[in-house]
Amino acid sequence: MNQDVVNPINPKVDAFLDRAGQWQETLSKLRGIALDCQLTEELKWGKPCYTYQNNNVLILQGFKEFCALLFPKGALLKDPGNILEKPGDNTQAARRIPFTGLEDITGKESILKSYILEAIEVEESGLKVDFKDTSEFEFPEELQLKLNEMPDLKKAFEALTPGRQRGYLLHFSAPKQSKTRLSRVDKCVDQILSGIGLNDR
Repeated sequence: MNQDVVNPINPKVDAFLDRAGQWQETLSKLRGIALDCQLTEELKWGKPCYTYQNNNVLILQGFKEFCALLFPKGALLKDPGNILEKPGDNTQAARRIPFTGLEDITGKESILKSYILEAIEVEESGLKVDFKDTSEFEFPEELQLKLNEMPDLKKAFEALTPGRQRGYLLHFSAPKQSKTRLSRVDKCVDQILSGIGLNDR
């Protein structure tokens, strides 16, 4: 489990924590726990990310109401303490542990480390999350009609990666009203034709 070389404290994460406001102390404590597990500290997507052999093991997040330890492959963890939660209803792989202050961590360091060490073991074993197939997601009628009207759009949608397809399907299916679903489809036509995912920048 030991990495040959462990990066020292990353100054980019220092800068992130300097701007972390109310969560500075809590995230700093979580950072220390992650580093104790001999993970490499990086800044990805603007957030502290801890990796093992270049694989993402956990990410520190700060929100308005809480901060969190996010495990990108958390669905594969055993979760004996029942402390992992799904970030969203449609999340398949990631799981997080939320914190509202330092008191949530006090006395739990060993438990948190056991979760992190298990996440490292997941990476060592090469385990992958078994994602639902795109065909298992609801395919909104409004999108199907648009694909039928525009063969180029159909071709472009089918050329998207499964993850990008799922992102669009969830986005288009969410509204209750058909006109809202159709509006979402119309707004994304150019993006799909360009081969760009819903949240790509």
